[in-house]
This record gives sequence, C-alpha cells and structure tokens, in this order.
Amino acid sequence: MTSTTFILLLIGSGVVALVGVIIVAMRRSESEGAATAAEFDRKAMKVDKVRREAIAQALVEPDGGASVATMVAAPAEYKDDNPREVVSATEYGVSRRKFFNRALSAVFGLFMLQFTLAGLAFFWPKLKGGFGTPINAGKAIELKAEVLVAGSIIPKFVPSAQAWIVPFDMNELAGSSFETVPFVVAGGESDGIGLMALWQRCVHLGCRVPSCESSQGFECPCHGSKYNGHGEYAQGPAPRNLDRFEVQVDAAGDLIVETGNIVQTSRSKNFTVAYPQGPFCV
Repeated sequence: MTSTTFILLLIGSGVVALVGVIIVAMRRSESEGAATAAEFDRKAMKVDKVRREAIAQALVEPDGGASVATMVAAPAEYKDDNPREVVSATEYGVSRRKFFNRALSAVFGLFMLQFTLAGLAFFWPKLKGGFGTPINAGKAIELKAEVLVAGSIIPKFVPSAQAWIVPFDMNELAGSSFETVPFVVAGGESDGIGLMALWQRCVHLGCRVPSCESSQGFECPCHGSKYNGHGEYAQGPAPRNLDRFEVQVDAAGDLIVETGNIVQTSRSKNFTVAYPQGPFCV
C-alpha cells in the first residue's frame, strides 16, 4: 500500500466516523441539559408530591378523623427500606447531551488532525531526487556526441530535469546574453564546446516547447513563440529567452543540472547561433 493510499483511507475513515456521530446525535431525543438534584430520584419526588397533597387535604378538613402527621406519612407502596444515597451532579457524571457533544468534538478533532497530516504530507518538499534538486544528465563527453552531429544541433531531452541539453560554442559567450551568467554553460574547457540545459517550459504561458530539427530551434505549439538552438527569443509573444538551469561537470565527468537554480535572460540582441536554418515546424 502506497503512502497516498494510506492517507486517503485515513481521511475516509475519519469522514465516515464523523458522519456516524452526527447522525446519532441528530436522532437522539432532546434533553433539557445537565441533570439536576431532583432528577436523581424520581420516586422521592413522587413521595413528596403525595405528602404535599395530604397536608393540603388536612388543612381543608381538619376533623376528617386523621391527624396531619398521619396523612402526611408516606403511603406503604412508597416506603423504601433501603433509601438511596443522594449524590451530587459531579459524582453522578455527565449527562447524555454532554457525552454526545464531547464525542462529536473528539471525532471532529481526529478528522482535523488527519486532514492536517495529509496536507503536510502533500505539501512537504521532496528533499531527495526529483525536479528542484541536482539531476545527473549523464557523461558530458557522451552528451556532446549526441547533441552535435555534423554541425547540426540535435537537442537531447532529460525528463527528470525537464530540460533540453544543447551544445554551445564557448567562443560565442562573450557579448551574448549569457556573458553575465557563465555558469549556464559547462564542459567547454577542453574542446571549446560547452553544454546548456534549457527548461522545456515556454516563458509566455508555460506550454511545453518541443524542438524543431528542420529550423534548428524550439517552437511553442500553443501560441507560436520561437527560439533558436540556444533558446534565444526569435518570434512570438514570449517576453524573453527560454529559461535555463545552472550546470556543471563534476569530477566524474557527469553533467549536473541544478534544477533548483533557474536563470532568466533578456531577449538577445545578437544570436549566438543562426535561426531559422530551415522550414518552421509551427
């Protein structure tokens, strides 16, 4: 059973229990509230009523043949050889209404606790792996061979990083939109060809932007924004270049994409790679 299924079952059980208590509480008979001292012994109340009636009769008919003391004596059927001990409201305990109110509060509190725990589990950040953490895209030397074929850019998509890996000529860095953020290019120290990681998300309204091999760029199918092979803005409603991630090559020669560090750059005045180089895809 996955953690999501367990949380859903936990929430479901809380809801069922809460509904059950509400139904029972609605169907129970109305109570006048907490019990009073007179309600502890109904027999004593009935005996007292008989005595008061006898006293009233004796006062009206004083010569009726019986003394007031005799008439106010409790009838035989109400005599109790084992009189009950009178207890206080605290000793008697809670009333029925109090019991259901407390039970309802307890179930509601349990439900809210389950809801809170489920919310924390959903919103708690994933600290290990996944988008937002460093992603290993593979060996830098192998990636270069895949993304640059006979002078043409063949972007490689890395799903875990939501990024397109593209080559970048280090000679084009000076004077480009990326000169002030050189950490978006890595691995070009030995052969002059670095690697960039472009976020697949269009900066206009967030659609996924596929690559177009014929035009050697990226073209958004939603609203027609177009970018060259380095993600530089070319056409359409997009306000800037494609966003990109900080990248580095580690000691093992792997390209590490820092998906937690997204870099924005303004529209390029001068392209670092020609575009378009063929027919558009969009």
